[in-house]
Amino acid sequence: MITAGIDIGSLTADAVILRDNAVIGYKVVPTGASSENAARVAYDAALESAKMTEADVEAVAATGYGRSSVPFTQRTITEITCHAVGTRSLFRDAASVVDIGGQDSKVIRLSADGRVEDFAMNDKCAAGTGRFLEVMAAALETDLELLGELSARSTERIRISSTCTVFAESEVVALVARGVPKEDIIRGLHEAIAERIYSMVRRLRAAEPFVMTGGVAKNKGVVRAIESRLGTSLRLPEEPQIVGALGAAIMARSGGER
Repeated sequence: MITAGIDIGSLTADAVILRDNAVIGYKVVPTGASSENAARVAYDAALESAKMTEADVEAVAATGYGRSSVPFTQRTITEITCHAVGTRSLFRDAASVVDIGGQDSKVIRLSADGRVEDFAMNDKCAAGTGRFLEVMAAALETDLELLGELSARSTERIRISSTCTVFAESEVVALVARGVPKEDIIRGLHEAIAERIYSMVRRLRAAEPFVMTGGVAKNKGVVRAIESRLGTSLRLPEEPQIVGALGAAIMARSGGER
């Protein structure tokens, strides 16, 4: 059976084509100003990478904050459920999911059979998200993709005290003016994100093994900081951005609004 999952996030739209249990194509594109257009672009590109046509797909499910904007889907499913399902398909013993996306971060606690037991989410502000890192990279005049590499060169721990993106940006600007090395500031930012995740983990009483999903999982500095704060290693999917879409493609087989 061939199914598709579309995950419409605030910054990217992700599409996965699934044949039985194997991913045969996927694509990640910027969401831009139109969720509907981004969904179509991602879906068409994923079909092309899978060497399939739309007629080959038997069911399509959408997830993410823009899931209701996908006109060609038969089913919509919450991103919490999709991240749980997608994660468990990749890591059968996963007990908790740490997902950091463009505009929110969440921790999901799973039951022994993979169901969602509880979750905590920060979606009220950009602190601790991909957008937070984008703003800080701009303030530091540094490419976003270099943050992880630069933080590994840090020689001194710098504490970023503010959890608000606006105030943290001001704090970063002040540190730069004082001549604090960029590498130390970036490490401090990563550790601030890790502290927010740790707070959610404690609140949920989430346990290992932990799997990290979302675009920020590609930042090795954030991964290191979270691992250090939790005192355990994180398991990382080969492509962490498509886990939600993968879960949607799997759930497309069963149907129903979730």
